Amino acid sequence: MQKTQPIKDLTDIQRLKQYYLDRQQIRNYTLVTLGMNTSLRIGDLLLLKWENVYDFDSECYYRHLKVLEQKTGKNTLIALNRASLLALNNLKNSQSPISGKDYIFRSREGGNRPISRIQAFRIIKNAASELHIEGTISCHSLRKTFGYHAWRKGVPPAVIMTIYNHSSLEITKRYLSIDQDDKDQVFLELNL
Repeated sequence: MQKTQPIKDLTDIQRLKQYYLDRQQIRNYTLVTLGMNTSLRIGDLLLLKWENVYDFDSECYYRHLKVLEQKTGKNTLIALNRASLLALNNLKNSQSPISGKDYIFRSREGGNRPISRIQAFRIIKNAASELHIEGTISCHSLRKTFGYHAWRKGVPPAVIMTIYNHSSLEITKRYLSIDQDDKDQVFLELNL
């Protein structure tokens, strides 16, 4: 079994998001966008309801997403960035009317249920395959993509470790999937 990889190429990230937009699959676009911008595990992402991100009384989005992580049992506070808010707003406008108790990533099979983890995997895997994105891409790639690009932008690994709620820096290092190309780029760009 191959290890899941982050999506390292920024062009591939844009192509993946555009894939869903071109097909008018706003829910899937939002799933991928939130997955890459919040670092949430797919299980936590799929359980999000509109009341977690939107204040229906004030008619505005919350600045932060509060999540009790299933795996760790820890509370996490995540700032919702511009890309996340734009994706959520597009989805909200396409699903009107909605209530706070509605799942954000609602199944099309009826009722108020989130899509399954298997369906989320298919959504991501099929698009990555059709777009010929390199590496082993899965739902967990979204979480790893967040960490990889945070690291590339200079965020210290210890901060990424804290965001991920990892127990050690070694686990975070494995998540970052730093390969020889990444190391080569450091040497080639340094030029002291």
